[in-house]
Amino acid sequence: MIPLRDTIPVRTVPFVTRLLVIANVAAFLLELLQGGNLEAFVQAFAFVPARFFHPELYGYTTGAAAFTILTAMFLHGGVLHLLGNMLFLWIFGDNVEDALGHFRYVVFYLTAGAAATLLQAIISPASTVPNLGASGAIAGILGAYFVYYPRARVVTVIPLFILFPLIEVPAGLYLLGWFALQFWMGSAQLTRAGRAAAEGGGVAFWAHVGGFVVGVAWALLFRPEREPATRYRLS
Repeated sequence: MIPLRDTIPVRTVPFVTRLLVIANVAAFLLELLQGGNLEAFVQAFAFVPARFFHPELYGYTTGAAAFTILTAMFLHGGVLHLLGNMLFLWIFGDNVEDALGHFRYVVFYLTAGAAATLLQAIISPASTVPNLGASGAIAGILGAYFVYYPRARVVTVIPLFILFPLIEVPAGLYLLGWFALQFWMGSAQLTRAGRAAAEGGGVAFWAHVGGFVVGVAWALLFRPEREPATRYRLS
C-alpha cells in the first residue's frame, strides 16, 4: 500500500523535514553529476559493513569508516528509491517533528538512522555491498508515529491490477503491517539463499526493522516537547 497523506494537522512549520528532503534531493543530484565516477563516489561515501568492522583492510581509519554511517543516509540508489523514501518522510515526518521539536527531531532522525545501519551491519558483518538510503532513519519516524498517532487515518492507494482504489486505514494498523512485512522479509534473508541474494544487493530490511524499533523506543522513553495532536481532520 502506498501512503498519500495522513489526517493530522501540524502546529509548527516542519522546516527540518523540508530541509531533510532538500538535502536528500541535493545529494542525489550530486550523485548524478559524478558521471563515470559514480561507482567510486558511492564506494567512498556509502556504508560498507566489512569496511566498518575492519577499516584497516580498506585503507580507512575507524573515524572515516564510521563517518560513512552519516553520509550514507543521504545517498540513494535511483529515482524510485529516492521518491519512495521522500514520500514517507514528507507524510509522517512533519507530525513527529511537531511532537519532538526541531532540535530533538534532528537528533532522533540521525540516531534512528545510525542504529538502523548498525543493525544491518551486525546481521551481515562481512558484506562488501554498499548500504545507502534514508530508509533506516525514516523507519524510525514511522516507529515514533506509531506510538504518537495510532488513531490517525492514513489515506493510501492499493494497486489491484489496473485499479488503484483509495482507502483510509488507521495509522497504527498500517504501520504495524509495514513493520511485519519488513521483519518477515528480513527473516527470509537469514536463510542461505536469502543471505546470498542480500549479499548481492537489494533491500536492507533489517535496517528498516532496527530504525522502527528505535523510533518506538524513543517515543516511549522520552516525553515529547509538545503533546501529540489529538484532533484529527480529513484533508
